[in-house]
Amino acid sequence: MEKAVRFGSSPIAVETGAIASRTGCALDYSLYRPDAARTGDLVILGHGFLRSRDRMAGLAESLASTGLSVATLDFCNVRPWDGSHVQNGFDMMALADALGAKRVVYAGFSAGALAALVAGRNDPRALGVVTLDLVDADGIGRRMASGMERPLIGLFGDPSSCNAYNNGLAVYAVAAQARILRFSGADHCDFESPTDWLCRLVCGRLNANGAARSDAVLRAATDAIRSLIAPG
Repeated sequence: MEKAVRFGSSPIAVETGAIASRTGCALDYSLYRPDAARTGDLVILGHGFLRSRDRMAGLAESLASTGLSVATLDFCNVRPWDGSHVQNGFDMMALADALGAKRVVYAGFSAGALAALVAGRNDPRALGVVTLDLVDADGIGRRMASGMERPLIGLFGDPSSCNAYNNGLAVYAVAAQARILRFSGADHCDFESPTDWLCRLVCGRLNANGAARSDAVLRAATDAIRSLIAPG
């Protein structure tokens, strides 16, 4: 299914579909395709643990408004007791295959950032990885980043239980090409766009300037991803 929408001044086609994970479940996706998009270039965004691609729509729209093709997907292998982080990364790569990508930037939020790191390490088409308040699990992130030759850009908020007290920073300590952007005062929910009441209830804080923080993160994430996939 495809519909035409407008973000800013640019018309953007949003296509929805599904492909099969190698485990057999269906990976639902949305593809944002602006008229000016460069053929073969693609950004793939991964959502957080037990979240959905709807929570990455704001970043997808922001990127698409700059002329980039962007795909979001629902991770179908996640269970409350099993994040399936490695499989999620390979599912992101499978979506890149299905959409005919030739150059890819993988990005994601929280556990989706870990999946993006798995994809970025294993996909030869990857130009780099951008993580939003990355949460590592079982040392997967450190193993993926160790020896990784592609750029790795991380946006981080304040430490909290929801981002495992910034355990993702240890991933960047072992990466060869790492850049970290810190957002003082930002909570975990400021890194998904749009967030919702559930995230705010569990991981948010009742303090001022929440919208301003979220907007600042969104702008920085857009700029970071664009810096990796500039025409070349």
